[in-house]
Amino acid sequence: MPTVFVVDDEPAIAEAILFALQAEGYQGRHFATGQACIDALAAEQPALILLDIGLPDGNGFDVFRRIRELGQVPVIFLTARSAEIDRVAGLEMGADDYVVKPFSVRELMARARMVIRRRAALDSPRHAAAVPSAASQGFAHDELRREVRFRNQPLVLTLHEYRLLEVLLRHPGRVFSRGQLLEQAWEAPDHRLERTVDSHIKSLRAKLRDIDGAVDPIRTHRGMGYSLELP
Repeated sequence: MPTVFVVDDEPAIAEAILFALQAEGYQGRHFATGQACIDALAAEQPALILLDIGLPDGNGFDVFRRIRELGQVPVIFLTARSAEIDRVAGLEMGADDYVVKPFSVRELMARARMVIRRRAALDSPRHAAAVPSAASQGFAHDELRREVRFRNQPLVLTLHEYRLLEVLLRHPGRVFSRGQLLEQAWEAPDHRLERTVDSHIKSLRAKLRDIDGAVDPIRTHRGMGYSLELP
């Protein structure tokens, strides 16, 4: 049974997560402080850490940095902070995902499963041969010129189409919610307009199909968001 560390000082939330983990076939271990989690990492490497940002003994971002000093265990942030800067900061630090409180435990489990499966695939000895790079699948990204070519043909993109594709290209396989894509691709994101992400994804897909109608690298994850899948 893969082990998942739950680092959260709210007993009710931790209990709900532990119950859901057990139902999903995982072994959950609860820590109310960041230090307790760090101490446990000296003896055990879990499959995933669910890390609250607001902890009684310090900031979850600081705990994350200490986790990274010890290894590359996948981390999903749990945060009551809704500010864009906090969520973006977590992703830019290298976290695998984040979920904002109050959250659906069912959605959290779906995200946890996906992160664990993705990390297992990355750790597979066949990963280098089995998972091609964006370049080998026909994408060429010139960040200085802010241009993307597909199958050696330039994509004529609007500003927000480019920014969306840029985010997906940087993190192939990672599932981004509409809110996450909105925050990273729009300068002044308004979450009342999250559905505008759908229309831009639709236009991106159309432009990719115009070049190669046999592929659709942008994958929709129902109820969760989008990812760039490289077959």
